[in-house]
Amino acid sequence: MSIKKIVISGTGCALADYLYNGISFNGPCFSKYSSKETGDGGLNPGKLVFTEELEKFSGRPYDKILDELTGGSVPDSFNVGGPSLVSMIHASQMLSIEYFDVNFFGIAGNDETAEKILSIVRSTPLKINNYLTNGKKATPFTDVFSDSKYDGGHGERTFINNIGAAWDYSPDHIDDSFFDSDIVCFGGTALVPRIHDNLTSLLTRAKKHNCITIVNTVFDFRNEKNNPGAKWPLVKSIKDYNLIDLLIMDCEEAFKISGKSSIEDAADFFMSVKVSSFIITNGANDLYAKSSGGLFMKTKMLRLPVSEKVKNLLRSSPGLKGDTTGCGDNFAGGIITSVALQMKDKHRSHFDLIEAISWGVASGGLTCFIPGGTYLENFSGEKLNKVIEYQKDYLKQISK
Repeated sequence: MSIKKIVISGTGCALADYLYNGISFNGPCFSKYSSKETGDGGLNPGKLVFTEELEKFSGRPYDKILDELTGGSVPDSFNVGGPSLVSMIHASQMLSIEYFDVNFFGIAGNDETAEKILSIVRSTPLKINNYLTNGKKATPFTDVFSDSKYDGGHGERTFINNIGAAWDYSPDHIDDSFFDSDIVCFGGTALVPRIHDNLTSLLTRAKKHNCITIVNTVFDFRNEKNNPGAKWPLVKSIKDYNLIDLLIMDCEEAFKISGKSSIEDAADFFMSVKVSSFIITNGANDLYAKSSGGLFMKTKMLRLPVSEKVKNLLRSSPGLKGDTTGCGDNFAGGIITSVALQMKDKHRSHFDLIEAISWGVASGGLTCFIPGGTYLENFSGEKLNKVIEYQKDYLKQISK
């Protein structure tokens, strides 16, 4: 007797990450290209800018800027990146292929960078039949500059992105099989403009198919540039927020989408617009989350810490530290994993938000010990075993 699998499909940002370690955000080269005002196209720790905007800001071609910022060095590592692709890879590594199918829908160029991405992704359980190639434009990429000493030793990254082929990816590329899924995920769509601008229609289609909908956001430089200081558009109207079962943001993204300036006020906004549930992360600081019922059991406002186990290991054994690239993407992947696992065992509205957060915190925490955002396993279940260790410890931590 065949087992009916739970199907998870994701679309959104997928790209190559070229990681450069040891870039001082307080050094003269970085300062030369630092932003002077919001949305001007300059560099800003923790933020993303587009190559073409940085070129306009500086008046220099990007290859010259890159050479100056890195001292002409080659990248320390190449990795698969992007809030959608990385979170989907992580979920595929966490979930048994016997009971779950995890799919990615997206686009790459037809170039060497695409081949590098595909060679890595093919070594994971993620299904990529709908990961298309477009020979007209380059594969999207991000140069990631990492300063491990920034923010009192917590570390930070700065991202320079080339959207490339993602400019051409649209809802027309997403066929009905995407909406035949049990769970659909939209990750970092601000870096896939035509998907982002049509997010409401995609969410509407998903709800017509009774899909669980998960959205994890990314810094929306395009809208920040077009309307500095204004609220970022995510859905077409306030009422469309109720199409989202779970919204995952970091605090900066939550501020910009809500138009508020504190986590508490942003949380009040998302409650008022009837997002079914949301999580707001804040780096190494406490996260906020709430469910109004619907997907997860109804909760009060939750304020939860990050993993003490991870913090203690980083403090006592700094040599173990990788970088913070991909922590948020793997956090989202951990949440998606938990939603899928709970869907297998529970009815909607009975899902446990704290359980989901424990998977997210463990998944994001583990990423602190690896370079880049994608962990390549030596054997199936290797990463799952590591995540479960942190997840169980975290549940004990927050139950004290």
